[in-house]
Amino acid sequence: MLRLLARFQNDQSGATAIEYGLIAAGIAVAIIAVVQALGTNLNTTFSTVSTALE
Repeated sequence: MLRLLARFQNDQSGATAIEYGLIAAGIAVAIIAVVQALGTNLNTTFSTVSTALE
């Protein structure tokens, strides 16, 4: 039983999976923020071009 607890304490695979999950979530948030900002800028640009063409 003591060996099992020692092996469980030294096992880092669960912590690594959580770290990768947090990194992936951070990257996803960054991508969403950039896409939203670009989407707003593109909408403004297309509106300006549309108004200029009328």
